[in-house]
Amino acid sequence: MGSLFLEGLVLQASLIFALGAQNLFVLEAGLQRRHHLTVSFVCFLCDFVLIMLGVAGAATLFAKFPEFKIGVGILGVSFLFTYGISKIFARPETTPEPSSKIIETSLKRSVLLAATFSILNPHAYLDAFILIGGFSTKYDSLSDRLTLGAGAAFYSGLWFVLLSSFSSKMKPFLNQPVRMQQVMAIAGLALVFLSGKLGLDVVNWIKLEFHHELAINIIEYPMPPGNMFTSILF
Repeated sequence: MGSLFLEGLVLQASLIFALGAQNLFVLEAGLQRRHHLTVSFVCFLCDFVLIMLGVAGAATLFAKFPEFKIGVGILGVSFLFTYGISKIFARPETTPEPSSKIIETSLKRSVLLAATFSILNPHAYLDAFILIGGFSTKYDSLSDRLTLGAGAAFYSGLWFVLLSSFSSKMKPFLNQPVRMQQVMAIAGLALVFLSGKLGLDVVNWIKLEFHHELAINIIEYPMPPGNMFTSILF
């Protein structure tokens, strides 16, 4: 049982290190010290749900409904591009004493953004459903697959907490608003780049689906033999 948990932990560790949109947002929350631990928890919770669905067999969703993956991809591209542009052109922030109402609004916004970055990320579905879920199929027992998924989810939570906590320690070095703006602009450029990369993936998914539908139509409605036309003409 312990070896399965460790196997899931190592598997997720190999997948999560890439600097994706979700990791960038967790980094940003840590740098700005805006509810970074809450953001980490929300991202972990989303990953936990997706991973558990993946090991339970939800990978068939992508196989049966490829439109779902394409739809999430299109929404993800729009969100990443818009959010990235907003960060690139954001003005330097001042740090007035926040009121309780502002803190409450900021918390709600942080939770919403963390969930959005986690859910509107088709690569998260691919990791959870296809890679982790597919890897877990070598175990027949559902309890074994769930244990492996728990190990993967545990590493997600650990990673997000460490990432946000480490980046929050960098705040004193980025105390100047202009310097913080430069860091956010770089993060924004990275998000725009990721939106373009994801956009190319979505285009490829659409092409694959189009060719798949075309192949099915050809099989279901085959062309009549050439001699049929010959007999009609002559």
